[in-house]
Amino acid sequence: MRRLAPLLALLALSACVATQQADAVAPTAPGFLMGLWHGFIFPVAWVASLFVPKIAVYAVPNNGGWYDFGYFLGIVVFGVGARKSTVVTRNVYRDRGPVIDSTATRID
Repeated sequence: MRRLAPLLALLALSACVATQQADAVAPTAPGFLMGLWHGFIFPVAWVASLFVPKIAVYAVPNNGGWYDFGYFLGIVVFGVGARKSTVVTRNVYRDRGPVIDSTATRID
């Protein structure tokens, strides 16, 4: 029964997933490429949406999964999450004889 409990919980949670009827999507609804673009411009659109009520950060209605996938890629790969982070640490010890200079850089 303990092995069956997580499966039942997952099944119960899957009942809460939002669905969309296929005939409710217009043929001209935004798709993958528009999702990619909207994800890429998300930071600018979000700031602008705070001041201009007609600007939204997510297109509704859209064509569903492909728009969502493009939006995700736009944010994570090409947009906000695409920045490379570099951590540089520099320690200089002057009270221990000669100056020891150590530099560490994060390698992704």
